[in-house]
Amino acid sequence: MRTYRQYCPIARASEIMAERWTPLVVRNLMLGAHTFNDIARGVPAMSRSMLVKRLAELEHAGVVRVTPKPTGRGSRYDLTEAGADLAAVIGALGDWGERWVEVTSAHADPGFALWAWCQAQLDRSKLPHDRVLVAFAFPEEPPANRYYWLLVEHGDAEVCYADPGGDVDLHVEAGSAAFVDWHRGVRSWEGARASGGITVTGPRHLARALGTWNLHAPTAPRP
Repeated sequence: MRTYRQYCPIARASEIMAERWTPLVVRNLMLGAHTFNDIARGVPAMSRSMLVKRLAELEHAGVVRVTPKPTGRGSRYDLTEAGADLAAVIGALGDWGERWVEVTSAHADPGFALWAWCQAQLDRSKLPHDRVLVAFAFPEEPPANRYYWLLVEHGDAEVCYADPGGDVDLHVEAGSAAFVDWHRGVRSWEGARASGGITVTGPRHLARALGTWNLHAPTAPRP
């Protein structure tokens, strides 16, 4: 890891946290992603090799603790006490970004929005008791980022990156910006549907309920 050769605490902390992707990796850990795949899905544009490097750097810096999974296959990643103490830093960075940085079409990744929805913004009290499968299509996205499935089962929901099988209960087709704007709470579910930005096909009660499953909470963890 490179050094600025300065004793200043800002310089020393920047040696760890100012590397590209590192704040997002720490954010994902704070949002409850503990496996390599879970962390990677929260930074889909980051290469796997770069994620391996960043996690190794964070472990070396004492920010991340790596332990073998009980099954013996793969590792679990957790924040150390020093890592958890970064919550105020990540939260302040999120507050600054919300206040001063405009959201443009370049920031409208619906795949990340689905990941954040299930990882940290899911209102489990509103989920149906039965198994429900929602198929999403985002026509404006490249093929690799165009199709997702939201599987509701056993009081929880997860994003599937391949068809999990079974009957699809709802089909959602959405513009990327419209979906992200709804997800982050600046556009209502009803408004997005009325404008044609989001189209839902399926039982009316499920189509209405789907919009209530999102807490629209900030993606930056609070201290």
